[in-house]
Amino acid sequence: MAGRWDDLWTNLRVATMVAGGAPYGAIEDGAIAVRDGRIAWVGPRAELPAHEARTTHDCAGRWATPGLVDCHTHLVFGGDRAREFEMRLGGATYEEIARAGGGIRSTVAATRVASLRDLVDAARPRLAALAREGATTVEIKSGYGLDIEAEARQLRAARALGAAGGPRVTTTFLGAHALPPEFTGRQGAYVDLVAGPMLDAIAAEGLADAVDCFAERIAFTPEETARVFSAARAKGLAVKLHADQLSDQGGAALAARFGALSADHVEFSSEEGVAAMAAAGTVAVLLPGAFYFLRERQLPPLEALRRHGVPIALATDANPGSSPLLSPLLAMNMAATLFRMTPEEALAGFTRNGARALGLAAETGTLEAGKAADIAIWDIERPAELAYWIARNPLHLALRGGIPMELRA
Repeated sequence: MAGRWDDLWTNLRVATMVAGGAPYGAIEDGAIAVRDGRIAWVGPRAELPAHEARTTHDCAGRWATPGLVDCHTHLVFGGDRAREFEMRLGGATYEEIARAGGGIRSTVAATRVASLRDLVDAARPRLAALAREGATTVEIKSGYGLDIEAEARQLRAARALGAAGGPRVTTTFLGAHALPPEFTGRQGAYVDLVAGPMLDAIAAEGLADAVDCFAERIAFTPEETARVFSAARAKGLAVKLHADQLSDQGGAALAARFGALSADHVEFSSEEGVAAMAAAGTVAVLLPGAFYFLRERQLPPLEALRRHGVPIALATDANPGSSPLLSPLLAMNMAATLFRMTPEEALAGFTRNGARALGLAAETGTLEAGKAADIAIWDIERPAELAYWIARNPLHLALRGGIPMELRA
């Protein structure tokens, strides 16, 4: 029986990003068929089955990859922290700024007074910047409200951005991001709020796909994090963790103990923590933008992650304080130059492993029949160019569910 397709994209070089075969899962002369927003067929053009396609697109030898997956962002917030950037350049550390009431708390103050419309309008161009570089899936965290209403408002804004077209948006509740000023000296009481009424309200409204915590000396202890994670898992929510960014707090092992989708940052994670992540199937999300912007020196344990077979994702960590980065392509270059990841590892980090870090590996992240037709088409001669160029965007077209994203705005 002939295939009946909505669109056939042909004369393509296809980086399927399916692991275990040719580098990049490459098909040098390929085609991709799309039906009802999903990939109906992908393979060498010479092996195309008999078909009927409503529209055939000649891609002139361009490369196709999966749409990029930015699996860790904080896109919804009020204000900015350019003044703190100046302070850091003057010698202040991230921890000193945070302890002085700056850092996350300054963004909390601006976010709490912002309306839902304010938050959506401010975040929309940030999301568009990611989309212009081929991002078809973007995770957005809360964590700048730190009370029930403001946290919910951030997540409602993220849901609204996802409903408006463009990239798929997944949401993560990050109430345990910092201690709000009204709870100074009462951290236990705030953890009670996060793990109880706050999480109850978020879950009741269906605002979060996952729950995250910041486990660090300047944030929450492993024991406090475990309380939040236990409450989240009791509600059937997946968990993720800001782990071991500034010190080894045992975050990687803690994330693994709760079967976390991912442990993010992990610069200070130990060999034991990495081994625990491997056993649990927890993805390591590396965030080179924060490493660069904070001028950190502790590299993530890349060799240990490779040795133990931990999937390695990358993300922009787009946020106002430690990674004001809105370029997945620059994040790939940073990962290659600063962390010594290969270009193929970097692209896998923004495709199949990024999808896995969101629990979406069955839906997106590789170009395979049955998955969503989330496809980026690039004016490049080889996939390594995506990690090679600085300040060049070679995106020709991005499809989200088979539809050019500019038609979904």
